[in-house]
Amino acid sequence: MAVATLSSAGRYSRFSYQGRTITFMHGKDLQKYLRVKDWKDGLLVVDCLGSVKGEYEDYIDMPDILDKLYMNADVFLSGMQGVKVLDV
Repeated sequence: MAVATLSSAGRYSRFSYQGRTITFMHGKDLQKYLRVKDWKDGLLVVDCLGSVKGEYEDYIDMPDILDKLYMNADVFLSGMQGVKVLDV
């Protein structure tokens, strides 16, 4: 099963799939990702733990992030069957 991983460290999130890692900044409040609630065509709904907000829901638009990096989102995301949080 082709599954991507999502993790965070400091101010950065890491999205890894098939040997490639995309690193991007997230909000200041995020301490860690708790779980991926939904995944569809590269759009993620995630539960997060924040230093101020506590537990909250957030959204990640991977096609938009990939487009800004001049990557073909359809090619990168093809074959992906899900995303799991990598506990770091």
